[in-house]
Amino acid sequence: MNERQKRDENLLFIAWGASIIAMFGSLYFSEIRQYEPCVLCWYQRILMYPFAIILGIATVKKDFAIAFYTMILSGIGIIISTYHYSLQKLSFFAEAAPACGRVPCTGQYINWLGFITIPFLALTAFIIIFICSLLIWKNRKGK
Repeated sequence: MNERQKRDENLLFIAWGASIIAMFGSLYFSEIRQYEPCVLCWYQRILMYPFAIILGIATVKKDFAIAFYTMILSGIGIIISTYHYSLQKLSFFAEAAPACGRVPCTGQYINWLGFITIPFLALTAFIIIFICSLLIWKNRKGK
């Protein structure tokens, strides 16, 4: 096994690990802590949960072609998470925020260290998956 393939395997595993942690983290907040997700949280879950399965299978099969698709989907997740985080933390966004449903998207169940909220955690996971996917894709494209 060459060094390039080992590096790509590690990146794929890191992306999968980030998706697993994000999935179980969101389940912890909703099922154990009983925090009801807002509409934007659901959109982020819809994008994140399949990563746990897709990246898990890709990790086992060493299928690096999945990186292109996970890069695109995680990019969409980054956009949604950034918008959601902006609604929570930027006053001019929060004032103009549309009504989301039963739970307002501007609500903050957690606010660790003054900036870490649930959308921030999702954003971090999407960024990790995006960067890992981008590095694998660039490495495979140059092959």
